[in-house]
Amino acid sequence: PGLMERSGVNERIMPTKSKAPTPLTADQTTSDAFAAILRHDYDYLIQWAETARSWENIEGVHQFRVTIRRMRSALTLFQNAIPKEVSGPVAEEMRWVAGELGLARDLDVFISEGLAAVAWKLPLVGADRLQEIAERRRNLAYEEQVQGMLDSERYRLFKENLEEWIRTKAWESARLTKKQSKRLKANIMPYARKLLDKQERRVLALGSHVDRADPAAMHELRIECKKLRYAAEFFRPLFPGMDVFISHMKGLQDLLGTMNDVAVTRHLLDELLADHTDQEILVYAGGLIGWRSCDFCHILVRFDGYWDEFVEAKHPWWKKFSG
Repeated sequence: PGLMERSGVNERIMPTKSKAPTPLTADQTTSDAFAAILRHDYDYLIQWAETARSWENIEGVHQFRVTIRRMRSALTLFQNAIPKEVSGPVAEEMRWVAGELGLARDLDVFISEGLAAVAWKLPLVGADRLQEIAERRRNLAYEEQVQGMLDSERYRLFKENLEEWIRTKAWESARLTKKQSKRLKANIMPYARKLLDKQERRVLALGSHVDRADPAAMHELRIECKKLRYAAEFFRPLFPGMDVFISHMKGLQDLLGTMNDVAVTRHLLDELLADHTDQEILVYAGGLIGWRSCDFCHILVRFDGYWDEFVEAKHPWWKKFSG
């Protein structure tokens, strides 16, 4: 049987996908808030580590990878207080962890969403054989990359060093400029407002006149939108109404995510079928790319509406805080 017939959620007790907001308060310093954000995500990461070992519950690798991305975004967003020279070694190890999860996650999405979406629609043969190829490659990715990373000495040290870096707020004792030290000791509210404003301006600058036919430009817009979304989630407890603002980003992010899925599908098929000569599989793969590309073209016509919704959304962080 294919994956769509036999897959199921692992019967072990799994971590919950619903995640409590980061425990931030308006009286914290920037340094305290940064530590709280990283601590919150670190704890969530550890909760999903065991589940990430197997594709039986694909949420494991997904949640693990998203949490690493959130922490990497936090390092970037706070870099005018905690410069790259200080956070660089941590960021590098996070990049390595995320890289080891990438192929497994891409194949999870390809099998459970990409192939499943056209399973009964594409009038071509070759679907079952393509799925078997993808499943074998996924099993290998989980065994060699995901499990190999989780069992490695490098990962063990990453966990221990990151936990200590957060617990001791090691960035406070690093060589910082007077401005950076002042920012870390200042109240988080003004810093959060400036950070959100800065990241939103980056999104507006990229998206206002983006060439929708330029994959690189659209990909850059997607990355900056993700950073803004993460920043909004980080500071959600500080600004009432942030959930509404985040909801106004959903359509735009979904569109950009679909575009990325099409690009990933093409890359995966190139890798999966590099040594295959079965014409039926190759024809089916071409049909799959065409189908997904058509989906994206239909969604792309909604870009202006999604963009206007985002631009016109109210900014909770502009309101005077009364706490």
